[in-house]
Amino acid sequence: MSPLKWVWTSQQKLSITGPLIGPGRDHSNNTASGHFLYVTAPDGELTADWAAFQSPLLEPTNSSHPCKMVMYTHQFGPRSGGLTVLVADHKIYPVWERGGALGDVWVKAEVEIVTDFPFQVSTSPQFIFRILMLTGAYTNYSIPKFPKPPKDPCAEPDQMCNFHPDCAGAEDEAKCGDFSYPEGSSGWTDTSIGNQGWMYENLAGEYLYVAKAPGQQLTEAQTRTPLLGPSGPACTLSFDFAVTGNPDHIGEVSLRVIDSLLGMQPKLWEFSGKTGIGEAEWQNASVTLGARKHRFQLAFEARAVKLCPCAKIKVKNVRFLSCYADYFPSSPTGLSCNFENDLCGWYQDNSDNFDWTMLSGMDHTIGIGKSLVVDMWSPSLRGLFGRLVSFPQLPSSTDQCLSFFYKLYGPNTGALNVKLLDKHGYETVLWTRSGAHGNMWHETHCTVPQQPTGFRLMFEAVRSGFDGQVAIDDVAFVARPCTVPRMCSFEGQRCGYTSSGQAHWLHRSGYSTTIAGPKTDHTLETELGFYMMANTAANILPSGSTAVLTSPVRQGTARTECVHFWYHMGGVNPGSLTVYMKPVKGDRVKIFSDSLNQGDVWRHGNGNISSALVDWQLEFEVVGAGGKDTHVAVDDIFLSAHPCESQGSRCNLERGMCSWSNTQNIKADKLDWELTSQEAERHYSTPTEDHTLESNTLCHFLFLPSSNRTAGSQNAQLLSPHLRLDVCDAFTFSYFITQPIRLWVWRLSEGRLHQLLVVNDLGRPWRRFDINITSTEEYQIVFEGMKGTSGTLALDDIEYTIGVNCAKEVTDPISKSDNRGGMAASVIVVLLLIATLVSLLYYYLRIRPEVQAMTGPSSSSPPTGGGFTNESYEPDLTVSSSDIQTFDSTKG
Repeated sequence: MSPLKWVWTSQQKLSITGPLIGPGRDHSNNTASGHFLYVTAPDGELTADWAAFQSPLLEPTNSSHPCKMVMYTHQFGPRSGGLTVLVADHKIYPVWERGGALGDVWVKAEVEIVTDFPFQVSTSPQFIFRILMLTGAYTNYSIPKFPKPPKDPCAEPDQMCNFHPDCAGAEDEAKCGDFSYPEGSSGWTDTSIGNQGWMYENLAGEYLYVAKAPGQQLTEAQTRTPLLGPSGPACTLSFDFAVTGNPDHIGEVSLRVIDSLLGMQPKLWEFSGKTGIGEAEWQNASVTLGARKHRFQLAFEARAVKLCPCAKIKVKNVRFLSCYADYFPSSPTGLSCNFENDLCGWYQDNSDNFDWTMLSGMDHTIGIGKSLVVDMWSPSLRGLFGRLVSFPQLPSSTDQCLSFFYKLYGPNTGALNVKLLDKHGYETVLWTRSGAHGNMWHETHCTVPQQPTGFRLMFEAVRSGFDGQVAIDDVAFVARPCTVPRMCSFEGQRCGYTSSGQAHWLHRSGYSTTIAGPKTDHTLETELGFYMMANTAANILPSGSTAVLTSPVRQGTARTECVHFWYHMGGVNPGSLTVYMKPVKGDRVKIFSDSLNQGDVWRHGNGNISSALVDWQLEFEVVGAGGKDTHVAVDDIFLSAHPCESQGSRCNLERGMCSWSNTQNIKADKLDWELTSQEAERHYSTPTEDHTLESNTLCHFLFLPSSNRTAGSQNAQLLSPHLRLDVCDAFTFSYFITQPIRLWVWRLSEGRLHQLLVVNDLGRPWRRFDINITSTEEYQIVFEGMKGTSGTLALDDIEYTIGVNCAKEVTDPISKSDNRGGMAASVIVVLLLIATLVSLLYYYLRIRPEVQAMTGPSSSSPPTGGGFTNESYEPDLTVSSSDIQTFDSTKG
């Protein structure tokens, strides 16, 4: 016999041994001192499966005078299982059951009993580990035989209802809610606690329907399956439903998932209104359940406006399709996908917080097609992250390549990660981007290292706020190594870079650095971000010794390109950093060098690459100088398709942000400046044209969006590269601003901000400022915008000239970058142009007399002094930082 027993007790008595157990109050008196019958599952396992109490022997009944039993039940907690009422006359059989946890509430139940024999009633709880046992003796009446307890299941509990037959005859799947099994409908158990519940009908066809229930609460009727799953990515629930009757609005019916670990989930499907008038007005629904790693239940919920013969809510033909966890449908393109029709070899992770959605009209493939998007602007978005997971991939003995186009857009977007999941579910970051990257598509290549076991890939969108958008498109996965990526942030991988020399370049993060090395990376500006670092201390890299970081071979081109990177040099005598372009054949060319102790800051460096169609590699060479606790680190190496701008050049933002950058330091700002154009912008209010070309056709500018999706008075900082000291620099920019946004211009030196300008101008046309900056310290220029709930702030045509005497005479035009490769290409181009001009002049002088003789003088010649004019710019407004602090046109 089972040691599990019903106990007559009260909450006062239960609280002595466990203050958190019990229903809290009885139903009769609604007090802690009121009594009830109580049974609970103990912490340890039980050898028997049932526990029960029974009534005295009762007289027979008939259909005109049935016996009605009324009771209130309290079923609470994840192990509550279910409750069954059995009748024992000449045999024992169930007449009522209620499964699952119903919440911390007393629920009314009514059971009608009709039998021609004297009988007893037994009430038995069943727990999730199959506790159910009938006890007691029967007096004054002989029962033919004592009932047998339920037979042991043919499969382990986790294999029951897992969408795969593990027993002979598929007994383990027979009562799981799938109507294709003869007893499949019995898997649905009414768990309603209100005055409407689900009933079963099989006279005129097998279906479930909503009927009056004995409960007193005005809640939805609910029926649940047993625990199901886990399920695979193709899992789909198909069913027919009918909401019929004469009233215009019959009611609502919906479907939701109850996750065994995460609890109640949002509704997957719902219908409101009616499908027709006649009872045969059925409609079919197909709902994607997708991959679910935890066991779960399905629940149909419904609420009829009025219960009467004139209104019906019914469900039938419930089917589970392709739900086995190890089933993955074939995809003709594998993981390569443009998302025009479906997700190909990818699926939504249902254990995350939100889904990726297909968005039409903003794709990279054809411009008007579809891309996969997480829209942070959506008011229905909840939670922190959304994941897109690949079908399982086979082990690989070589590196493979995942390429795709992505968009990170908005002042408070978050991050996009690519992760690798091994067979145990352990996650490794392969690639990451965060912050604003402009309203444009970017191409990237992500190396997937060789894997000895099966694996999956994952795109993960991580939100940081409510104002932005993450998108991917044109994903390709190929079984060969990537070419050198144009951008490498060293997050999770080395991008094919290798180390040589007396000391090694190390793949490090601030979190793993113990003595030497930056405390944060440049990409994420956190201790968790990665970079490549060479320890240049004398005991590691003696004076004069070298450590070289070499890129994979990149295919040569005819055009001049620019390599951008960020570097960090720390300690006294850290050594020198020199960057070379090394052709496959020939001598290497120096494109950048530096040897100063830079302080605890990341600095921008660049150099021109002119390979003349010869394949080449990058080499970052560090030479030791005998320092102590010193280092050199590099991060965020980016190859631009355009030549480098000189440090004092003008940035019109038509080819990107030049050397300006958003900070990812959350202590400095909360938002980012965005690069966009009026034509591309569909969400925010922007100037109708840019300042450079005064056109709205693909002309770009930087702007700080304002909306009510982020809190007011949040700031965004835009930083220049580090500028040289002991000179007077000329600085010019154009701006567009509307109320209530404000703009500050700062000089950042040694971690301190010095105000140069405050702009409260409310004029809409583009305006221009000239500022002369004199500094005895190395500095950066900082634009800081403060957003409101509306309005527009934009920047364009940012220009600074290094080394002037504040009379606009250049005194120090030399940049420390070595751009001999670019200079050589420029000289060749100039010589070709001169030769062309000489040829044209010779040709013109030769035929001019002949033309004059044929045509004679023209009466329509332009007057002397005519020609082209440029009136697109307003007169310059020159402002010295020592003369003005605030500019406000509204104050006259």
